[in-house]
Amino acid sequence: MVDDLDRKIIGLLQDDMPLDLRPFAIMADQVGMTEEQFLNRVKSMVDGGIIRRFGATLHHQKAGFSANAMVVWIVEDNKVEEVGRIMAGFREVTHCYQRVPQGDWKYNLYTMIHGNNRDECREISQRISKNSGINQYAILFSEREFKKTSMEYY
Repeated sequence: MVDDLDRKIIGLLQDDMPLDLRPFAIMADQVGMTEEQFLNRVKSMVDGGIIRRFGATLHHQKAGFSANAMVVWIVEDNKVEEVGRIMAGFREVTHCYQRVPQGDWKYNLYTMIHGNNRDECREISQRISKNSGINQYAILFSEREFKKTSMEYY
């Protein structure tokens, strides 16, 4: 059951996080709670399945990266978990996830990488390939950045 306080907390969580070392303390103050009470309430909503995940959106151009690319990989199904952990461990990778191949599209593991230019993205992809042992991949460069929005519940 979601009450009015839960709605206020969810409303704060669905917006951008305050740029502070303790963003939850700031949000807690906005609803008249301590940081500990706020985090306990959030944990309770996570445990109860009301909140299923937190996500972060990187606006790569605002973060100082002028190039980004989706690198798609063909990875044997029994190695996806292992290879995914290796790839996700690169600091330049902000997203790493598995998808079911469709039709002639055989790629099943996806990584979003960010660099200062396209050559750097290619070099990052080569390092990831060498480190993971996966050499079947394609680099799909972003041409422009679209508006990114989050779900709004309250």
